[in-house]
Amino acid sequence: MTRWIRSLLVVAGLAVVAYLVVQIGPAAIWSSLVTLGWRLPLVLAFPYALAAVVDTLAWWLLLPGPVPFWLLMRARLAGEAVNLATPTMAVGGEPLKAYLLRPHVSLPDGLVSVIADKTTIVVGQMIFLALGLLTARFLEPPAGRVLPIMTGLLGVEILAIGGFVLVQASGGLGHGGRLLGRLGTRVGMGAGGGRLQQGLGELDRALAALYRHGRRRLIASALVHAVAWATGGLEVYVVLRFLRQPAALSTALIIESFASGVKFASFMVPASLGALEGGYVAFFEAFGLAASAGLSFVLVRRLREFTWAIVGFLALGVSGRAAARGEIEGRTAAP
Repeated sequence: MTRWIRSLLVVAGLAVVAYLVVQIGPAAIWSSLVTLGWRLPLVLAFPYALAAVVDTLAWWLLLPGPVPFWLLMRARLAGEAVNLATPTMAVGGEPLKAYLLRPHVSLPDGLVSVIADKTTIVVGQMIFLALGLLTARFLEPPAGRVLPIMTGLLGVEILAIGGFVLVQASGGLGHGGRLLGRLGTRVGMGAGGGRLQQGLGELDRALAALYRHGRRRLIASALVHAVAWATGGLEVYVVLRFLRQPAALSTALIIESFASGVKFASFMVPASLGALEGGYVAFFEAFGLAASAGLSFVLVRRLREFTWAIVGFLALGVSGRAAARGEIEGRTAAP
């Protein structure tokens, strides 16, 4: 059932993209892409490379011990590539990140850092959206009903994220582990169900300890992730400059903050297909920019995502071999 729903969402997203292309006009979109010309490789490389470094730094703040930064960066790129390429609601690559950190970080500690990092990513996005709304309200109000809609979305985010944090801090994973353990006994999982229950219980206790004793690290990680989200605004600004669309950096940051809210709201849709395209077009028009520039920007971003997914899978090959080699060496050295 889930596969069918996700397939329908993909088809609906593609239909939205096709509708926008027809409405705006393929010629206008192609003209914008031609205007980028030789600058396209710069757009594909620079802003996201900065975001990847900043996001990796935010994850590094949550780790229990020293880890080589470039190993952490490779693990992050590999996990994000899997998130993008597989229909797993952007979570399929998270356990992979923890696995690729071995033997520098144990798998349980790696999983704790990954779960906490996923939380601070969303908190950072919420902070970025709140700052974008404040800037838009007092400096550059957009046309239409964009502000009320995005303000309502921010309220939903605050409730959802607050609930998610409370679940982690109050033993949600442990309760899930106990339930799975009971179900496992009933269906004959036996020791497997018990091991699953024990593992989730340990993970729950480690997460709770991080929330009790590592609040400064969690807050710092969220703030750093907010900076990483803001680099997307830099990407919008650079593309607009290359497309000869007059827009201030503050406008680009507001547009990106609103788009991050759309991405949060459409997390069930693979790669937010259709939702982001429609959102960027609406936000560009609300600030007096060409709709063709908005759709052209999204297409460039899709190309950038594809490019960095390839980089991530290359990093997966390197990090996977390193992790396997480290595990073999650890077993050999063990008495």
